[in-house]
Parts: sequence; C-alpha cells; structure tokens
Amino acid sequence: MVVPVRSREMIGIVTAVDNDSQANLKSVLVAPDNGPLITKPLLQLSEWISRYYGGSAGLALRAMLPGGLWGKSKLVASIRNPLLASGGASSDVVRALQNRGGTATASALGKVMRRPVWETLQRLARVGAIALETVPPNVGPAAGSESIVVLVKQLPSLLEREKTFGRANRQREAYELIDELGGEISRARLTNEFRFSATIVKSLVTRGLVEVQKRELLRDPFAGISAKPPGNPTRDQQSAIDDIGDLTGGEAATLFGVTGSGKTLVYLEVMRTAIASGKTAIVLVPEIALTPQTIARVRGVFEDRVAVLHSGLSDAERADAWRALANGERQVVVGARSAVFAPVPNLSVIVVDEEHDGSYKNGEVPRYHARDVALRRATLESARVIFGSATPSLDVWKAQPAIRVVRLPQRVTSHSLPLVQLVDMRSAPRVETAGAVPWSRRLDEGMTTCLAREEQIILLLNRRGFAHFLQCSECGDVPHCTECSIALTVHHTPPSIRCHYCGLERAIPDRCGACGGKTQRTRGVGTQALERWLAMRFPEARTARMDADTTATKWSHARILDDFAAAKIDVLLGTQMIAKGLDFPGVTLVGVVNADTGLHLPDFRAAERTFQLIAQVAGRAGRGPSGGEVLVQTRSPDHYALQYAVKHDYEGFAARELAERSDPRYPPHVGLINVLVTGETEAMVSQAAADVADWMRALVAAQELPLDVLGPAPAPLARIKARWRWHILLRATDRRVLGRVLQYAAKRAPHVSRGKVRVVFDRDPVSLL
Repeated sequence: MVVPVRSREMIGIVTAVDNDSQANLKSVLVAPDNGPLITKPLLQLSEWISRYYGGSAGLALRAMLPGGLWGKSKLVASIRNPLLASGGASSDVVRALQNRGGTATASALGKVMRRPVWETLQRLARVGAIALETVPPNVGPAAGSESIVVLVKQLPSLLEREKTFGRANRQREAYELIDELGGEISRARLTNEFRFSATIVKSLVTRGLVEVQKRELLRDPFAGISAKPPGNPTRDQQSAIDDIGDLTGGEAATLFGVTGSGKTLVYLEVMRTAIASGKTAIVLVPEIALTPQTIARVRGVFEDRVAVLHSGLSDAERADAWRALANGERQVVVGARSAVFAPVPNLSVIVVDEEHDGSYKNGEVPRYHARDVALRRATLESARVIFGSATPSLDVWKAQPAIRVVRLPQRVTSHSLPLVQLVDMRSAPRVETAGAVPWSRRLDEGMTTCLAREEQIILLLNRRGFAHFLQCSECGDVPHCTECSIALTVHHTPPSIRCHYCGLERAIPDRCGACGGKTQRTRGVGTQALERWLAMRFPEARTARMDADTTATKWSHARILDDFAAAKIDVLLGTQMIAKGLDFPGVTLVGVVNADTGLHLPDFRAAERTFQLIAQVAGRAGRGPSGGEVLVQTRSPDHYALQYAVKHDYEGFAARELAERSDPRYPPHVGLINVLVTGETEAMVSQAAADVADWMRALVAAQELPLDVLGPAPAPLARIKARWRWHILLRATDRRVLGRVLQYAAKRAPHVSRGKVRVVFDRDPVSLL
C-alpha cells in the first residue's frame, strides 16, 4: 500500500494487522493491490532470512520483489465535484487543483500549499469532491524500439584492420568495441557510455562495416526460444529419477554426476511429474551465460508455461514475469539466485543447478545464500530440493545423510572423461614469440592439430583485461586505484586502465606518474592480451572472447554461445563463465592457460574453487564422438587440487580438503560469521574494529559461549570504493550459538547504528577477501 512518509508517498508491505486503535496515526493513502503480493510461506521465509542473516525484515522483503514494484508511486488527485468542498483547507486544495488544470499529484499540491495535504485529499475523496488514483512506478512501455548498431563485415586479422582504418583510430576503436561486445550494441550506449560520436557511426556505415537496425523491445525476450525435448532416460538417469521421486516434502538430494552425465534430463523428468499434478517448480542457475541454454531445454518440455527471472532482464520484463507467476499463468520459473523467491503457488521442486557456484551468495544485505534459502523454503512449503553438480560444495557434501547423494557415474554418450594433462610451466618448452603470454609448445601443438581437423577449442584464462597492471621500467611504480587497494588493470578496447572493483577508469598514461619516465610496461596477461596473441598466432582461426567486458550488452552471452554451437567460432576463450554447464560436442581440446590465478589467494576456499574450476572446464571436452583432451598449464603441478582434478576424483579431493580444514577449523566443520567493519579513514576503522572485537569477547566471556573471536585484522583487500576494511571472524561448532549471537549483536554491537563506520555481519561467507 501507499503511505505518507515525510514529504513523499512510499510503498509499504502489510505483514500483519493490529486491531487495537492508536491515536495520531497517519491514514493509509491507498491500497492498490487486490490481494496479497507475498504469500504466507514467503512472508515466513523473509522472517527466517532476517533472523538467520541478521538483517531487517524490510530488506528481506525488498529482496523478494522485483525492482519495478518498488519504484516511486504517485498519488494523483483530479476534480469531480468542487461544490462538495466544505471550505477551509478543502477549498484551498480544490482551488490549487483548478489552477493546475484539474489534476495534480499529492506531492505537487503539497509544495504549492507548503504543507502535507494527504488527509485533506482523502476527506475530499470520501465526499466525492475529487478522485484519487495511484499511478504505479514506471517500468517502461510494453513494447517499443531501439536503434542497434550491428557488425555486418568481419575484419578478423590485424593486417586487415590496419589496411581498412589507417589513421582513423576512433573508427577502429568503435569497430573493435562492437566486435568484442558480440557484434552489436545499442546506438544510445555506443554514443552515451563509450562516447563515440554520430559521425563515427555514420563513417562505419559508409564503409559497409556496420548497419543500424531498429529492434522491437519485448517484455518476454525468450519467447520462441526452445530446444528439442530430451530422449528417454538411461538406466542411471531413471534410477536417479526414482530416487529423487522418493523424497518427501522438505527433503533434499545432491545429484552428483560427472560432467556430461545428463543431470538436466533428470531435472526435467522430476519437474514433468510435478507440473502434471498441478504443482510448480523453480530452476536456479548461477550464471546468466547458462540461462539461455537452460531456458531452451526447459521450454522444450514445458513450452510457454516457463517464466524467466534474472538481472539480465529490464525492470519491466522482471515485473511482467513476476506477475505471470503470481497469477498462475506460468508454472515453471528459471533464473538466477533471486528466482528462489518466485511467487509460485503449490511449489513442488526447487532445482539448484551447479550448486557449488559462489554467485548463489548475495553480496548485499540481506547476504543470503540461495542454496540455504531454497532448503528453508522447501521446508515451509513441503517441496523437494535437488542440488546438481559434478563438484558439489563441501558444505553440501558433508551434510550427508541429511542431504542424500544420488549418483550419475557415467556420461550419457558412453564416451569416457577426457584425458587431463598438467603442463609444468617451470620447465615446459614455450613458444618463443609468445612474450608475456604463458604459451607452451604442447598447447600450441594441440591447437594446431585441432584447427587442422576443424575441431573446436575452449581456452580458460580467469583474468579479464589486457594485462594485470602497468609498471614503470625506471622506478617500478604501478598505478593503483585511488579508491581501492588494488592495481589498475590494463585494457586495450577501449584503451584505458580500470579498477574492477569500483569501476574507476583512466587513460593509459604516456609517462610514469611518480618519476616521469617514458617507458611503461604491462605485467601479467588477461583475456584481451590472449585474444590478440591468438589473432597473430592463428590468423585463420575464428576466435571469440567471453568475459565481463564482452558480455556487458543484453543477451551477448547467448549470441556468442549460439555462434559457437553453430560452429561459426573455432576458439572460445574466456573467464570462469565458460567453465560450467555448457554442452558443445564439437569441443575436442580444452586449454587452461594459467591454473594458478586463484590457487594461492588468502582464502580457505581457494583450493576448492580451483579444483571446481579445473574439473568443470575439463568437462567441456570430449562430449562428442571425436573424444577430447585437456591441457592445464601451471607452475604448481604438485598441488593436491590439481592432482585430483587430473584424475577426475572429486571424492578423493573432498576427503583431503576436509582433512585440511579440520586444523585450523574452517567450514564446513564449523559455522562462520565474517564481521566486516568499513569506513573512510583507516585509523577510525581499525579502532572501531577493535571496539567490536572487545565487545564480542566480553559477551562470549560473560555468557560462557563456545565461540571463538578471531581478529580484528585488515581484510586482504584493505580498501574498496574509498572505504577501508577490517574484519573479525566469529567461529563456532554449534551453529545455533552463532545464530543467537548474531541476532543479539546485529542490534547492540558498537557502531552498528548508521554512522561514519559501518558494521556488516556476513553469515556463512563464501569469501574472506
């Protein structure tokens, strides 16, 4: 409903009704909804999120609704019968309305009258002098159009680009930007965000390199997307379907299947039974890159009964999908973590695909984990949960037998898992012309052979940009972000140095900012540098890059993957977004260019994430009749995470990693809360962190709680977005103790009220950086 708050009208949610009358309460302006927007189970779920993660109930409710429904509504008054005004303030408001043409918003009238007019408007509405209407937030038109700049001529080699553009550097930059963003970009974004003039666009059109097309904007961008329904289950798949069918309401199972074992078919068959009985289902995927492929498969079975909820949609599209689910028009929802809150009635099954992925953890308050929220919602609504992964998180793996394990031990095609080989970059022969790019002769030979056979290749380098940083050759200075404790990453399209945490961007300097030296050298290699190297080394190969820079436009993920599936791309290189869940039978070689990028980070999950990444990307190879191999370049070939990944031995890795975390104790052996203290000055933050830690220790001692307080200490990333960061760890074997402490401390610990220092409680953190 819409309620008056100071000088504005704001949307609120009624969670309960108290019949006891109280004086001096403002009247509700209007209740625009015919029925509840949030069901009783979802309301109970929001209360659990508030308790478990220590946030407010209001923020938990806000996370459940699409942003379009939280916009600023307007209360509009229009004259009906001014003679019914009783004089005084009523007559003043009617005159003000007449002066504005007979219609005005409550806020506009309040400014004219220089006082709130809500009660007067409601009194006038009751006697029929005026009519009141709530105009909902503007979430955009149902359909419209936009101008799209589309690449129509490819210039794959650097020589062709030099010949075509000559000294027209801005035209070349615009062309390369469009190429990197999947071959198209909205004209508005090209001119407004990237600052390319209309003249540049016109020049590219004149050269025949691009054309400008008008595209309709649709509320359901996935309409018509569908894939052929899957065939009959194999014996292993049918066994898994039967085992999951035996689950009762509130129970969960881990579908532990090797890559390519057909987990999606199991999901679909379990969901088919649920939908046929009048129930509903939720399918969660961790990456937007996986969404189009998953949607196509789900729609291949359930057709137009599927709705989509994820951040790639506009506010309007999300609001429409949300309403369709709430109204019962759609029975299946596919989306990222927030889709766990989809307002579907009669929920029967929640699928959490690739459950190990860290993106299921929300990075803002409430800092919920979609996996755990799914479990809680299933309990409240007597639904079943399926966690699917070839590399389950240790949190779920150790939860046996409460979460049973259902196995898919073989690939559906009967093809064996690919051979994985480690290439020791400390001693392996390297291609001499590769420069800073870590490129072994072994990987080079594998690429050459595959391209000669017209087979496809995936290359993983989990570091975007051109180079890790820029360094002065004379004094050694490295340009750092002024807002964050991190070196600026070098990008070449468009040329700049950028911070990947706060978005700060600067031109690449001609001289060193410290000593004025002329020679600046790049250090480290990112996906842009690898792409440039591949263009020179394999000019005949059709290469596409997939990272956060090339997938910034809407559906750019889908365009790149569609081209790869259609064999229009020979080499797909990218970051971790290409490592999981994708099925391309034509891929015979997977190369991990540098397996060490995350292996030695100061985080207790570093080994687990590295194993998962290598095992997942290895699973992209050998899915077709030609088989496949995986080459993993590393300077740490003896690390157990890589050794177990080579053998495709998840259970062996899990046993070793669980032993590693037993001393010192880390999750899943214990529960953990990361208390993050931030502020604009380091001295203030360090003192506040000490205050919080001392308060915590006093609480633990006074109550004799079985809980460890570790710290305070500077966070590994000591400064982000101009705020210094210190943290304290709360650790306990009994998670109920953590819950009680969190609920108490979140309201009473030093500095928790709003001020210059902020204190955030992150329960079950996925990263300590």
